[in-house]
Amino acid sequence: MAILVLAEHDNAHLKADTAKVVAAATAIGGDIHVLVAGSGCASAATAAQSLAGVSKVLVADAAEYTNHLADNLAKLILSLAGDYEHILAAASSVGKDTLPRVAALLDVSQISEVIGVESADTFIRPIYAGSALATVQSLDAKKVMTIRPSAFDAVANTGSAELANVAEAIQSKAEFVSQSLTESARPELGNAGIIVSGGRGMGSGENFAILEQLADKLGAAVGASRAAVDAGFVPNDLQVGQTGKIVAPDLYIAVGISGAIQHLAGMKDSKVIVAINKDPEAPIFQVADYGLEADLFEAIPALNNLI
Repeated sequence: MAILVLAEHDNAHLKADTAKVVAAATAIGGDIHVLVAGSGCASAATAAQSLAGVSKVLVADAAEYTNHLADNLAKLILSLAGDYEHILAAASSVGKDTLPRVAALLDVSQISEVIGVESADTFIRPIYAGSALATVQSLDAKKVMTIRPSAFDAVANTGSAELANVAEAIQSKAEFVSQSLTESARPELGNAGIIVSGGRGMGSGENFAILEQLADKLGAAVGASRAAVDAGFVPNDLQVGQTGKIVAPDLYIAVGISGAIQHLAGMKDSKVIVAINKDPEAPIFQVADYGLEADLFEAIPALNNLI
């Protein structure tokens, strides 16, 4: 039984989510191959070789894969699919865009957001915004799955996988036009060890400055609830929740966030949750390890002065 994992990378660096998807593949069991498709992606391929449990890294280095267009990647994976029983990718924007196309081309059902592995054909995934878990058995000959990285610990960098080139370059009718990237000196939200998030209780975008000050002192990323994003306080790339980023940092500090189920679905797997809210009935306190019933505009400046 062989497993193909689609690597997440920016052509220069392998993203941490890949090591977590490999952990899920290890739980399934079998020969694990990692596909690195990009342009000038040799360093990312080298990093993939070091992932524990990986026996082979397939490299598709061509201009057609520079921007990781889903149509190109799906056709590339389809050309390789005959050798694999499981095809995995992170439940990221790339994985969610690519694997449904692969599943459709293979005429199989995709299994989304897997958070647990029971056996080679039985998996656990959240439903109803994470309020319940479903155990799903797939009878398809090929299992196409997106993996929620926050549910798995990354494998170690102790491997020495074989490197093999994939000669075929596939061009589609899709054309890359442009992208707009947000640059920040803070850690990436999806991989941060500490996250400080603000909600509607922040009152305005300007008030997020006190959270940013706290985040900078802690070396943390800044997040937000959907309510704060919808109110225009912060851009939507900071949103944590069911329709935003799913995170599981070592420490999650929720400030002025009531704790709607959609938000809890995105952060409840955090190792330690600290909630600051002046409403003692706020649902966030039900999942918090530590709760502070206080006015955030008094508590956060005081905390900033202590650090």
